Amino acid sequence: MDDDNAYAGEFDHGGLEAELREAAAILDPVPAELRLLAVEAYALHDLDAKIAELTFDSLVDAIPVRGAVDVPRMLTFHTGGLTVDVEVTPRGIMGQLLPPQPASIEVLDGPRAGAALTADDMGRFTTEARPTGPFALRLRAGGEVVVTEWLRA
Repeated sequence: MDDDNAYAGEFDHGGLEAELREAAAILDPVPAELRLLAVEAYALHDLDAKIAELTFDSLVDAIPVRGAVDVPRMLTFHTGGLTVDVEVTPRGIMGQLLPPQPASIEVLDGPRAGAALTADDMGRFTTEARPTGPFALRLRAGGEVVVTEWLRA
């Protein structure tokens, strides 16, 4: 028994796990449909969150200006007494909460952890990370969790 315990301390469990994951990825890859279902299921982990509905999208609701190029996309989300104004530009995202209040904000951009932001006392927030695909915002303010609708960047 003592000899078994001596070898157990020297065994590299992390290396074995990495090799097994690599072998499984090659021999039995996760189907794309299952991966999509997993991502959608993860998005539901905020079931108690309020959904902020899109009430304005400059791609749909604004009058185009002739000759304007690289115009920022303006979005407005609303739920209950909270409005979230968002501007998406090639340089990133800027936004403001109305009524102004501090909040923690996460940019949801697929299955990986999103950018963590903080809204100041005036409700303003910004990030230089521009979403490249579908995205949503998860806000924690005043003891509530609010998630915006998902949109394509």
